Amino acid sequence: MKIGFIGLGNMGAPMAANLAKAGHEVFGYDTAEVSVEGVTQVCEASQATIDMDAVITMLPDGRILKSVYEQIVPLGKPGALFLDCSTVDMLSSKSAHQQAAEAGLLSVDAPVSGGMGGAIAGTLTFMVGSSAEAFEQVKPLLDIMGKRVVHCGEGGAGQAAKICNNMLLGISMIGTCEAFALGEKLGLDAERLFEVMSTSSGSCWSVNTYCPVPGVGPSSPADNGYKPGFAAELMLKDLRLSQNAAEQVDASTPMGLNATRIYEKFVEREGLGKDFSAMLLALAASTRGQSND
Repeated sequence: MKIGFIGLGNMGAPMAANLAKAGHEVFGYDTAEVSVEGVTQVCEASQATIDMDAVITMLPDGRILKSVYEQIVPLGKPGALFLDCSTVDMLSSKSAHQQAAEAGLLSVDAPVSGGMGGAIAGTLTFMVGSSAEAFEQVKPLLDIMGKRVVHCGEGGAGQAAKICNNMLLGISMIGTCEAFALGEKLGLDAERLFEVMSTSSGSCWSVNTYCPVPGVGPSSPADNGYKPGFAAELMLKDLRLSQNAAEQVDASTPMGLNATRIYEKFVEREGLGKDFSAMLLALAASTRGQSND
């Protein structure tokens, strides 16, 4: 297939590279003029759209997605597949679907989970919102870039699933960090506490797979000075999206709201540019009278 890929950042670049390695002809555009091995670099978004069988976007936010879609949708080849892998607000996602549908294009939202490591390894999880027809056509591409593809429902359902998942992740990481910080102050060895929590009722992904304590459990950003696998500011972005969505449907999410407030203060004070699991450092350094919430 001829594939245009717009947005070659930390996630988009390796995703585009994996498509090229699989034998697709990939044309990449990014405002930063990023060069990706196997991908033909183009100078304008239009050059990654005109005559393409599929156009993939991986963009920072809904405002940029809307702006890009206003530019490229009128240039899409009739029947072409427009796949957006950005994590954006629900209104922007549904607007993108509507624009594409009105132009006779197949539209898919498929935000990802798995971080930079998953993008490089081609092991991402895709949460997909689309028609059955669009899903059938997009799945072979998603299978190249990821190891798990879940069709969550019609347009926008992928974004909804991503927002719910990452709200839970933000909450569970704070709880994990609180538990390890408390355990340290109680004199517990972190490795012994990990053995208990990872095999009993406290077991969760934030403990078992992405432990925030250096040298404990499988390798994680904590073992690399908290260099981001998933940056704290990106977690904050997703938590804010969850609260925006909750307001739209009048859903009660008190833990999600509190997690948002905690990450806001963390990013503002010391977390910018660090992995979201570095929340452990802030909690370990604070006292009961210096609550982050």
